[in-house]
Order: sequence, then C-alpha cells, then structure tokens
Amino acid sequence: MIASYSFFGLILHSNRPIPEVAVSRLSRRSPDIEIKWDASPHGAAAGSEQTEDLTYLSPYLAPSGEPALRIWKANGGSLLHLRYFDGIEFWVNREGRNAWALWPESTSIENAASYFLGPVLGLMLRLRGVTCLHASAVVIDGKAVAFVGSAGAGKSTTAAALAGCGCSVLSDDIVALSASGDIFKILPSYPYISLWPEPLTALFGSADAAPRFIPTWEKRCVFDGSHGIRFEGEAVPLAAIYILGSRQDEAAAVATLSRETAFLSLVANSYATNLLSPEMRAREFEVLSRLVARVPVRQISASQDLQRIDELCRVICADCSGRMKPLSASV
Repeated sequence: MIASYSFFGLILHSNRPIPEVAVSRLSRRSPDIEIKWDASPHGAAAGSEQTEDLTYLSPYLAPSGEPALRIWKANGGSLLHLRYFDGIEFWVNREGRNAWALWPESTSIENAASYFLGPVLGLMLRLRGVTCLHASAVVIDGKAVAFVGSAGAGKSTTAAALAGCGCSVLSDDIVALSASGDIFKILPSYPYISLWPEPLTALFGSADAAPRFIPTWEKRCVFDGSHGIRFEGEAVPLAAIYILGSRQDEAAAVATLSRETAFLSLVANSYATNLLSPEMRAREFEVLSRLVARVPVRQISASQDLQRIDELCRVICADCSGRMKPLSASV
C-alpha cells in the first residue's frame, strides 16, 4: 500500500502510513519524495559505518553523553547516513528524493516519524535546493508572517497563540521558502504544531489539552481542528519576518533591524547548513539577500510571563497593521 502526502508543495509517497498525519488523496503526479520504512538502501540490514566517512557530529548530547546525531557520507557520497543516539537510522540520497528508515525493537515508527517530519525532511528540502529557516509561520489577513529563532525562543508558542486569534498556521519548526523574482512565499507543512506542557497550559488550560506524539516525550501535538486551530494548505506570500529575541520582564516590544543584521540573523537560523555544498550555501546567501531587501525583518522581544502572550499577539498585529489589517480577535 502506498500512502500519499503533500508537504511543502511536494508529493510524498510512503510504503507505510505516517503516524498521526492524514493521508492525502493519491496524486496522479509522480512523487517528489519517497520514504521506505523498515528498510535500508542495502536491503534488510543496516550498512556498516566502517565503509563510510563521518561528516557530522551533533553538538547536542544525549543523556548518555554521546552526540545526539551522527551523519556519514555513504556509497561514494551519493547517500547520507543518519544515526540517532537511540538507534534510529535514515539514509537520504544526495538529490533529496529518496529516504529509508530503520529502528531498533526498543523504539517505534512513531519515534522515527518524529525525526523524519522534522530534521530529516528539512535536510531533504535543503538538498533539493529549498531555502529553509528554523521558524514557524501563520497567515494574518491573507499574508504570511514568520517567527524565526533558536530552540526555545518561542516560535511554536507564538504561532499557536496567534492561531487562537483566528490566524491559520502555515508551518511549525521548518519554514520552507519559495522564491520567484521579487515574490517570496512560505510553503505549507504538515498539519500539526508541537508545544511543551507549559505553553500548552498557558494557551489551552492544561498540559493534557493535546496528545503526545510519542508516549515517552513531553512535547504535545495540536492537530488541525483541535482547539479551533486551522492549518493553511496553500503557499502564501510572505509579508514580514520577526526574529524572536530573549524573553524579558518588560512588555513585548518590536525593534527595527538593519538589512545587514537581518541577513546575518536569517543565515544564523537557516536549516541544515552543515551539510550544504559551497554552491548550495552561495544560493542560500543570494536568496536571503534578496529577501531582506524586499521583506521587512524586525526583532521582537516577549515577556517571560506566558500569561501575557495575548499582549505579544496584539503587538505583532499592531506592527503588521501598516501592511495588512489588524486582527479583530484576541487570545
């Protein structure tokens, strides 16, 4: 059985249904990406890293102290082999078209899917030449607004709070850009947003207001239609980008960034840069240079108090009002 999906403007075919993600109607178009679960490009068994070249060690450490992720170049460089600390493995071809996944008996396809829908798919988009940012995005009055920042900056929380205002969500964690001349669009991702218990409680009253994607993880997933949250299914023109600064005791505030600072901030928050070729990196710089020349990039600082998230939404909407109508609802 082939399960078909539409993510980031691409048709994806899977040999097994991806947990918690609704299957799309099977497209007549040839798939852009194919994922084979419980398989490797070498057959049933995983390949041997002794014949591969280690090219990346994650700076983030697992509880055991080992790198959370290792990546090798395999098969003469035509494949990238990813191995996570928990034994889950992926192989991705250099064209970003095919992927394979294996996992040990101690874990599950749900765990593997959480990696695939995040960093693995983000890597495949980059290999396909798509510029991606660590960001979340919503639609305000027909225009896309993105929130860029490092882990823990509040990207998903901000998007979820604005979704409570009636905005539709475009993407969570990975914002994939479509660039055509002077027009930049954000491509829609999978229809859920992941939140930690604290912001989930602040927004929806309880940490149990949304299910866990994986039983052993604290992060919860708010799906399309849950709590009135809607997800956008089409690419939307980008109107503004906000760089999420450090949280503070004061009220939320917006600051203007120079074009140079905006560019450097976006470069610092682009996705999977460690595995890009010099040509791909140069293409990313060219896209981001054009973007900051045409799309306003501002820095916004939010209060540390999540109970004031409605204030942040009002500040964002007020700042956007020069380019689009302010929202009529509040959190």
